[in-house]
Amino acid sequence: MAAGRRRLDPGRLVIATHNRGKLAEIAALVGPLGFDPVAASDLGLPEPEETGDSFEANAALKALAAATAVSLPALADDSGLCVAALGGQPGIHSARWAGSDRDFARAMRNIEERLQQKGATGPDARRACFVAVLALAWPDGHVETVRGEVHGTLVWPPRGSAGFGYDPMFLPDGESRTFGEMSAAEKHGWSPGDPERPGLSHRARAFAALVEACLAG
Repeated sequence: MAAGRRRLDPGRLVIATHNRGKLAEIAALVGPLGFDPVAASDLGLPEPEETGDSFEANAALKALAAATAVSLPALADDSGLCVAALGGQPGIHSARWAGSDRDFARAMRNIEERLQQKGATGPDARRACFVAVLALAWPDGHVETVRGEVHGTLVWPPRGSAGFGYDPMFLPDGESRTFGEMSAAEKHGWSPGDPERPGLSHRARAFAALVEACLAG
């Protein structure tokens, strides 16, 4: 375990998200380590307003809100797509770009239209980064955060129907398929028994860092 970090033993763990895609991904990661994941929505917890100015701040406030509400450890994710040509947007507002109805097809079109307006047509002009920050909170208010990133290029039109969010337009470096064309196992294929291969996705990389920092003995 990383020096100075608090360790969490297996047990019931609140997954502080109402996003069913994120919930499935995170539950699949924590389950094999002996944790019993329960969704914040299943506990009747509201979604707190994300008022932070960074991925770390928003992940922490979501985890803390859940942990203190039900007196259980809670794990929250804040993630997004950062497009270099758009000054890092949509960034922490990635979900908001999809609107209240979570229409990511519309959000992807919005990004593409803005790139076209800037004349960003070549691969070098379409660089982007997926960021995921995981925050682990205890009921006493202690919080640990870790970050995972994956860099790539945005393609158009979107390709694939797997995954969720902006996955169909994100082509990770060194790959020939978008995240939208990959299975969950391909995208998140991380195992605690294989620390040298932390997984391809930003969330899998963040989770590998969390295991090293707080979940490993």
